[in-house]
Amino acid sequence: MTELQRTIAAEATFTGVGLHTGRQTRLTFRPAPADHGIVFVRTDLEGSPEIRVCPENARTDIDALRRTVLRCGNAEVHTVEHVLSALSGLGIDSLRIEVDGEELPEPEAGSARPWVDVLRAAGMEELDAPKRYFVIEKPIALDDGAARIVALPYDGLRISFTIVYDNPVVGTQHIELDIDPDRFAEEIAPARTFALYEDIEKLQKAGLIQGGTLSNAVVVKGDEILNEEGLRFPDEFVRHKVLDLLGDLAVLGRPVRGHITSVRSGHRSNVAFVQKAYETANGASRFDSMLGQTHFDINAITRIMPHRYPFLLVDRIIHLVERERVVGIKNVTINEPFFEGHFPGHPIMPAVLILEAMAQVGGVLLLNTVDDPDSKLVYFMGIDKAKFRRPVLPGDQLLMDLELVRLKRRICTMNAKGYVRGQLVAEAELSSTIVDR
Repeated sequence: MTELQRTIAAEATFTGVGLHTGRQTRLTFRPAPADHGIVFVRTDLEGSPEIRVCPENARTDIDALRRTVLRCGNAEVHTVEHVLSALSGLGIDSLRIEVDGEELPEPEAGSARPWVDVLRAAGMEELDAPKRYFVIEKPIALDDGAARIVALPYDGLRISFTIVYDNPVVGTQHIELDIDPDRFAEEIAPARTFALYEDIEKLQKAGLIQGGTLSNAVVVKGDEILNEEGLRFPDEFVRHKVLDLLGDLAVLGRPVRGHITSVRSGHRSNVAFVQKAYETANGASRFDSMLGQTHFDINAITRIMPHRYPFLLVDRIIHLVERERVVGIKNVTINEPFFEGHFPGHPIMPAVLILEAMAQVGGVLLLNTVDDPDSKLVYFMGIDKAKFRRPVLPGDQLLMDLELVRLKRRICTMNAKGYVRGQLVAEAELSSTIVDR
């Protein structure tokens, strides 16, 4: 049975104080349509800029040492890990999160349980689209000297986590468990943020935990816990590390399928691992098994597509799964006619032609959904979220990967990405339609 994407059934609001800034902020969860993903909206800034939860927007600099930070342009949101953990643990795929400050409020107890309560009270709603997983297909490892994270293929999501502290209360703890919504809510969400007493002054001098109290964190001093409540689990410390890891893995933008093993990792190493996993999945290694293949050669392409010189911008289709995905190649040479004027002495493939090349590859996939492709044309209808990250130069091989997001009647939406030597050079969301010739 196909698993469907989820959002919430009704909007929900929470007001609280940020753990690090100590400022009060208001956060509103709003339902979102299928394939929208998780998007933060800074309502306090001019134009209400959006910050998508994705690896490109994650920061791993020194400021993010004790929190996870997302940035898009000049807009940032801080300390997103507990909210994202709750969304991940509950299996929520699409949501708009409006916040009127740079840091998300920290619920009392410093855990994800209040977020779980808020979201469950809003209700869950299934969307008319299948879940799109980030599948670990081969081992991925990160070792930065202080922490080690390894991801292995696994049918589900399993987390193994080990912490080692030179403190008699925390000490060495290990946990391994499969994650599902009920288990997350009962065994991980209640685990609280913790800090060693001797670290608190250092963090405050660094401008952090200005809103920290014994009500939103477990504080350990020597061999005792200062909180009256004590511990919620004998191994609450490592359980909270699992909570943080799940929130940081959510930065991938899709639920993970794999077995993640972590030893002593924190936010910085978690996010660095997320970025490495994303680059591995979207870089050259993802296409190694395809590069020697030919699904459609140039002769087959010209039978399918109406384009001709100088406007046929795809040389080979190396992979095609009907109604799902297509991967094509454009070999960029100095003989391209557009290089004569773009630019003399500094040839660069125009960004609009990169989009056109990706759209043509998508056209091959789209025409394969109709019974009589010879009598049809694909019209390019729209471009959204286009980004160009590196120039495409003579001698490059532009590899284009398009995934069909939605197809209703004759109108479709595709996520398109272009790579050169495994590096992402361009991406966009493309809309097209099929018309009669």
